[in-house]
Amino acid sequence: MSLLPLRRFNISTLALKQRCAFRNYATELPRPPPSTAPPSETFSEASRPRPYYAKHPPFRDLPREKPKWPIGVGAVLLGVAGWSLFMTFATNQEQLSSSVFRSVVRAVKVDSELREKLGDAIRPQPEWYMNGDPHVKGHISQLQGNIDISFRIRGSKGSGTLYFTSIRKEKGVPFTVLRFRVICDDGTVINISDSAPSVQ
Repeated sequence: MSLLPLRRFNISTLALKQRCAFRNYATELPRPPPSTAPPSETFSEASRPRPYYAKHPPFRDLPREKPKWPIGVGAVLLGVAGWSLFMTFATNQEQLSSSVFRSVVRAVKVDSELREKLGDAIRPQPEWYMNGDPHVKGHISQLQGNIDISFRIRGSKGSGTLYFTSIRKEKGVPFTVLRFRVICDDGTVINISDSAPSVQ
């Protein structure tokens, strides 16, 4: 075996090591300091935020929302008032069509003393808020045996208020008239119990 290749290899290896010893790398040397320092800014206090939309006019307070409960209360009151007016009108119409009311009016028209005081053509007085019908106050309850009504009447000479009250003590017994009179507008009281109508 010849020693020439091995010797050549050793010489080339030695030369490579010498070259590497004299080679300088950038990472191995310290970096030179910068020629000029970067600008620095210092503050004496904490920063304040700039106003948002500073070019626009200042914002105004939002309008306050109006409460809605007055509308609800007004609607409830209006409904109650309407229902009350309807019930009053319906009850009045029922009393006008009852046999008790017709009997009382018939007895009033034939009473001689009342005709002398109020004149002829005695009739119930119509009211504008009842659409031209008379307003009968009170209640008529024949099943419970209790009748108590009053309404305005007028004739050719004057007018007054009629009161009629009658009760039934027990079922099957005729009604007993307790009050049947007319109080005229001048204060005169006329009792017409003698011609009181018979209530069944």
